[in-house]
Amino acid sequence: MLTLEDLYAIHELNKDALNAKVEEFTIGSKNFNFNFNSKKAILGVINLSNDSWYRESVCLSSEQAIRRGIVLKAQGADIVDIGAESTLEKAERVEDVRQKSQILPVLEALNQQGVLTSIETYYPQVARECLRAGANVINLTGTEKSEEIYQTVSEFNAGVIICYVQGKNVREVGDFSFGDDPINLMYDYLAKEIETATKYGIRKIFVDPGLGFYYKNLQDSSVRIRYQMRTFLNTFRLRKLGFPVCHALPHAFESFGEEVRSAEPFFAVLAALGKTDLFRTHEVPKTKAILDTLSFF
Repeated sequence: MLTLEDLYAIHELNKDALNAKVEEFTIGSKNFNFNFNSKKAILGVINLSNDSWYRESVCLSSEQAIRRGIVLKAQGADIVDIGAESTLEKAERVEDVRQKSQILPVLEALNQQGVLTSIETYYPQVARECLRAGANVINLTGTEKSEEIYQTVSEFNAGVIICYVQGKNVREVGDFSFGDDPINLMYDYLAKEIETATKYGIRKIFVDPGLGFYYKNLQDSSVRIRYQMRTFLNTFRLRKLGFPVCHALPHAFESFGEEVRSAEPFFAVLAALGKTDLFRTHEVPKTKAILDTLSFF
């Protein structure tokens, strides 16, 4: 059971990180200055794969996806994340050519509507073509060809979400190694990736602990949820890297059952307490309401 004593213990162990400031920057037409050190931002989700678990965000046609993107912006999403391949272990693999054919029509239409977009991929060619078509951010879910993607992001003066992945990419992961402290593992990996990205001149960077990825030894719901909760509450430690932190809010179906659409808003509270900056969510209006309410305190 999470208690105030637990929160106090985290506070006492990591006082040096509590007041860390992060970069502020502009993405596309949206000025993010002053957002990340004083206000949260929301990343809405469009899933173009019918294998995706969260049915409410699945769009089986370009028209549906375009309509959802416009609605997400109206509901309060600052950026809309578009992905063509589910991260589920048994989902169909979607190669780069097919990812481009699915994403580009949606991306181009949303760009014309003034919707800021993030593209979830680990394929360099998908990143390049989408940036050329007007994407604002690449949500990088792989490690193998990251440097090639950083170079492309730099060429287009775009942003990048650097996800922590223990594997070549989100679809090729095994057991998760916790180490003595998972946050330390994340910190070391992300620090190295930031060093590489900034070498190419990139300053529009988010870091993401990768809580939405399906490691084989995190199938037990109690283990996975405990790990996710602890990571949320320790997020502020990653802000010492100097860049805002993005979190994908989890579903926890085993705990929430028929109320599964309430899971992401619940985890949004923990993520906000841990000083998350960008909330990736399928439930934009619910999450926005949570964040607006917390801001009253």
